[in-house]
Amino acid sequence: MHNTLVIIPTYNEKENIEAIIRAVLTQNHPFDVLIVDDNSPDGTAGIVKNLQQEFKDNLFLEVRNEKNGLGTAYIHGFKWALKNKYDYIIEMDADFSHNPKDLIRLQQECAKNNADLSIGSRYIKGKINVVNWDFKRIVLSVGASKYVRLITGIPVYDTTAGFVCYKRKVLETINLDQIKFIGYAFQIEMKYKAWKHGFTIKEIPIIFTDRVKGTSKMSSSIITEAIFGVLKMKFRGIHKE
Repeated sequence: MHNTLVIIPTYNEKENIEAIIRAVLTQNHPFDVLIVDDNSPDGTAGIVKNLQQEFKDNLFLEVRNEKNGLGTAYIHGFKWALKNKYDYIIEMDADFSHNPKDLIRLQQECAKNNADLSIGSRYIKGKINVVNWDFKRIVLSVGASKYVRLITGIPVYDTTAGFVCYKRKVLETINLDQIKFIGYAFQIEMKYKAWKHGFTIKEIPIIFTDRVKGTSKMSSSIITEAIFGVLKMKFRGIHKE
């Protein structure tokens, strides 16, 4: 095992999974990969199991019984990472919306530049770095991040970002069993709790490219959770974290 784990949650990602695993494991840095698969009916887990024969020492698989949401998949992965003594834990999508070449920059921001939490940010100081999104989705995403900043006061431009590196101590400090949200609000809640605990958060610019293969998991319920969840999170505070 190496000291950095990349967690990739999956559900029906057979078109992308082998390519993303190979892309991560061939970077010029020793990463391990954990796939957390929600029992994908398309055979995603089977592809990973076959690849484990090739990547025996740094590709791992956890299969859950059913689809239970992005947040719970990451919590499962975080607990696995802590149990296995990783120093740096990275969240990453399976669909190449996050460029594997940016993994080293994220990890180095924590390993060498004193960040406790580094974010691959689509929005820094007014710049919007997204590819293949329609205008409506851009407005929704940018508006959501501004809304979160306004309500919570958190000094983060891309609050819904899902490309994140955590130092081990951040995940050890946050009570993972108290995380309330399972959709995109999960990303907001994790950043908010890290900030409230006084951890140093840094954003680095990335170019986010919408998926080419497979199906998006975005839904109206996820958006609703994010909108109303921020208010609940703000008023609940950090007392039970």
